[in-house]
Amino acid sequence: MSCGDRFVQTLGKIGYPKASKLEGEDFDWLFETTHFKSFLDWFCVSVTEQNVVSEEKLQAFNDLKGSERAVLDETALNEVMKTCKPSSSKDALEEMSREQLEEELHTLQTLRRLHLKRRNKLQMMASANVNSCLKFKGKEDEEAKSLKETLSVTQVTSNKLNHELQTVVDGIQKLMAFYAPHEKGTKVSSPIFLFKVLLDKYLSCEEQSTTALTQFTKEHFFEGFSKCIKGSDNDFQLVQLDRNTCDDSALENKCKEMMRLQLAYITAKHKLIQAKAKHGSLKVGLKWVESNSSVMQSKASHKDKLKVRISSLKEETSQIENRIDAIKRDTLPELVQVSAQLLNMPIVKGDYDLQIARYNLYTSRQDIVCNHLMKQKASYELLQLGYELELMKHRNVNRQLEALIQELKQSAEKLETRLTMMSDVTLLSSTTARTNIDSNDKATHGLFQILDEDHMQKLFRTYNILESMAQKLSQDITSLKDQLAVSEQEKSIFISKLETNLKAIQNDMYLDKSELMLHTPELSANFQNLNYHLDKLNRILLEVVEDLAVKRKILQSSKFDRLEKQLYVYFFQNEDLLKTIVENLESQADIKSSS
Repeated sequence: MSCGDRFVQTLGKIGYPKASKLEGEDFDWLFETTHFKSFLDWFCVSVTEQNVVSEEKLQAFNDLKGSERAVLDETALNEVMKTCKPSSSKDALEEMSREQLEEELHTLQTLRRLHLKRRNKLQMMASANVNSCLKFKGKEDEEAKSLKETLSVTQVTSNKLNHELQTVVDGIQKLMAFYAPHEKGTKVSSPIFLFKVLLDKYLSCEEQSTTALTQFTKEHFFEGFSKCIKGSDNDFQLVQLDRNTCDDSALENKCKEMMRLQLAYITAKHKLIQAKAKHGSLKVGLKWVESNSSVMQSKASHKDKLKVRISSLKEETSQIENRIDAIKRDTLPELVQVSAQLLNMPIVKGDYDLQIARYNLYTSRQDIVCNHLMKQKASYELLQLGYELELMKHRNVNRQLEALIQELKQSAEKLETRLTMMSDVTLLSSTTARTNIDSNDKATHGLFQILDEDHMQKLFRTYNILESMAQKLSQDITSLKDQLAVSEQEKSIFISKLETNLKAIQNDMYLDKSELMLHTPELSANFQNLNYHLDKLNRILLEVVEDLAVKRKILQSSKFDRLEKQLYVYFFQNEDLLKTIVENLESQADIKSSS
């Protein structure tokens, strides 16, 4: 503990109200002086709370002093001192002096360490200053060389920048030539953009194709188609040739013609069937006569049997004739009529085939017209899409150019502000070296305020002070870096020690590495001893409290004991007050004796 910390700690013990706000380092310089060191050492060692006079006692002393009463003289004081018990022996004094000497030795050692530390710091600062001076001398030449190099580099960069700016200007001129509208007399060999391409040929071709298409549609869909389908009806239903269905005037001629054909077909078919039947019957009769002629010649004796057979055959022929009549009357007309009705199917089919062929021709021509229209629409949409894409690209380019113009305007404004700032007279280099900082140089003043630790208003601010503050700041930075390195080393050492201690504690707590040992036997014995001493201290404190209570009762009961206590207090703390009190008592005693 340093001497300043001891001083602040003693101030806190005696009850100084602002002791918590003080720092011990601020009072170390008091102990370095020879005049106050002995007093401060005695103050830090011997002064306690008992040496502080309360406000009541101080007020009583002031009242006693103001009353101008006599204080005890030497004879009365000696009599009072005889009543007091002898003080501690010489051994105690020797012990106290030994303790004081040890504390003084400790303070001297701390002071010696402080002085050595300060001397080392001053030596390091002096060596650093010497090294910085040497470095600055070498840096002057280096800075001059670097200045020449930077000037050459800036010249080269300025030339490059001028060249790049010229290329940018040429590119912008070319770009403006692309977008600039051409005059009527000028000829464009190969247009770059689509909006510059002339569409006269395309539009003329499209007009010619549309006129040809309209002519084609008029010929084949309006006038020509009506000519093609003239004389044919548009009814696609199957034609029924009954008399009931032939009421319409449009189908009456066809129905009559088809009925004539059917009647002719029925009569022809009827005659054909009759002829085929006669021919077949004759053929069968001839075959039978031929087959039975030989038998009739060889067997003339069997005439009776033949007659019977002929009569039976006549009956069969009558039955067959009846059946044939029934067929002619019932089934054959129906079949002939159905076949006559089926006679009109090829005609109707041919009519429908003709109509279908005409409509197929009509649809094929429609497909041709639609394909041509689709091609025209596709070419038009492709051209429109190209214009839209080019418009989108032009808008993007326009937006980028506007942003570039804004950036160029901002950079031009910044350049103008920089040029106006650099053209300031205060910033121009002069032949005479300036020591004081100009009042208009706000940047340097701001830097001075940042580096100034005192924050005091100075009448003149010089560059030397600014340079010294910058050097101090660099030194502080280096010292802080060193301290950080040392603190990191200490931190690593502390962490390693902490890890070793943790391992040791873990080994102590887990002896068998399975069960936790909450306390060791030595520690439990120390705890028991500590509890015993605490109980003993508690008993002593209770006895002291009881003794204090008894003494308070005695003091409250007897005024003489209270007066005696006050006299002892005054004897040890304030001799003048004791004298005044004794003189007052003597005067009171003389007054009582005389009365």
